Amino acid sequence: MVGDGKVTLRILLFGCSGSMGSVVNEIAKKDDKFSIVAGVDNSLTKAEFPIYKDILDVREDVDVIIDFSSPRSLPKIIEFGRNNNTPLVLATTGYNEEELKMIKDASQFIPIFKTANMSYGVNIFAKILKEITPLIEEDYDIEIIEKHHNKKVDSPSGTANMLKDIISSELKKKQEYVYGRKGNDTKRKENEIGIHAVRGGTISGEHLVLFAGEEEVLEIKHTAQSKRLFAKGALKASSYILNKEKGIYNMNNLINEIGGNNE
Repeated sequence: MVGDGKVTLRILLFGCSGSMGSVVNEIAKKDDKFSIVAGVDNSLTKAEFPIYKDILDVREDVDVIIDFSSPRSLPKIIEFGRNNNTPLVLATTGYNEEELKMIKDASQFIPIFKTANMSYGVNIFAKILKEITPLIEEDYDIEIIEKHHNKKVDSPSGTANMLKDIISSELKKKQEYVYGRKGNDTKRKENEIGIHAVRGGTISGEHLVLFAGEEEVLEIKHTAQSKRLFAKGALKASSYILNKEKGIYNMNNLINEIGGNNE
C-alpha cells in the first residue's frame, strides 16, 4: 500500500507459526512499515491475521511473500507468486538441484530474493573469505565448523555450503569436500576442505572457518546471538525486493545498493 509517501508492506508469511515466523511477526508488529496480512502454516494457531493451510487459498492482497518453512513448500509458493506476480523472499535452506532449478525458472517471471543467510555480518564474512583465500592457499589447511540448534533439519547448513563454495571458487587447485571424519584411516589429504556440523540446544547459528598452517592458525568466526537477526534481515529484504525487475537477488545486492543496516 502506498499513500502520502508512506509505504506499508503487506506480507504473506509462510511458516508463520514456526520459531522464525513468530519472530518475524513480533518485529513486524512494532514497525509500521510492515503488516503481516496473512500467514500459511500447518499449525493453525491464533494470530492477528488469518492463517491458511494452503497458500493457494489466500485471498488477501499481498505485496511480498516471506518464506521461513521448508523446501517442500516451494512449488506452491512459486505457483502463488507467479499467479499473482508477487515477489518472493526465500529464507529457507536445503534446496536440492531440482528445487534450485524451479527457483531459477520462476525468476524469469518474478523477482526472487534468495540467500543462504539473512545476516549482514555473515555476508561481510563471505566477502572477507573471498579476499583472503587466494593469499593463504598454499600453506594452510581449511576447515569449516558450523553449529546450530537441535531442530535444524539440513546439514551442513546453507551458510556453510555458501562459505565452502566461496572458498573453493577462489582456490587455484581443485579441493575435495570432506564431510566429517570417522574411522582409523582419516589422515588429512593435501587438497581437501573439511566441513563439520554440530547440533544442540538452542544455538542460533555459529560459523567458523579455520586456516591451519605450520605453527599458526587463523580463524574467522561469526556468531548469531538471536534469531531476531535473521528476521530483521528478511524484513529488510522484503522492502528491497518489492519494486525489482524479475530475476534472482541476494544479500550482496542489498548490501551494495542500500547498505546492511537492519534498523
